[in-house]
Amino acid sequence: MSDEISALKNNNTWTVTNLSYNKSVIGCRWIYKIKRKVDGSIDRYKARPVTKGYTQLEGLDLFDIFYPIGKLTTVRLLLVVTTVNNWYLKQLDINNAFLHSELCEEVYMQIPPGMHKNSVGQVCRLNKSLYGLREANRQ
Repeated sequence: MSDEISALKNNNTWTVTNLSYNKSVIGCRWIYKIKRKVDGSIDRYKARPVTKGYTQLEGLDLFDIFYPIGKLTTVRLLLVVTTVNNWYLKQLDINNAFLHSELCEEVYMQIPPGMHKNSVGQVCRLNKSLYGLREANRQ
């Protein structure tokens, strides 16, 4: 958890500040996952903070939502076209893809559990998108 918090701080994902007047705060929690190797042994333990974006209200906390959805028929068509043309398919994985985009709105999140507060009433103002935000897909 401490490694993840320092990586997010170095990435300038948030700024710890006092809450602005008339702004709402969304919650934060940790998601834990065990990454395993092919043989089933443990490769590493992974922890990442996520926002409780389900508490955001459209029109009040955010204004635009975008959900990229791929239909199964589109995937099948892509596979057929690549097979007929003898093309090669490659997979691409971008690490922390949601964490690179700048936010346009003012979003305030509770300080993640386990992170030390300097004073009471401080929150994190998100500078960049974080997992769980409803506008993260659009960013």
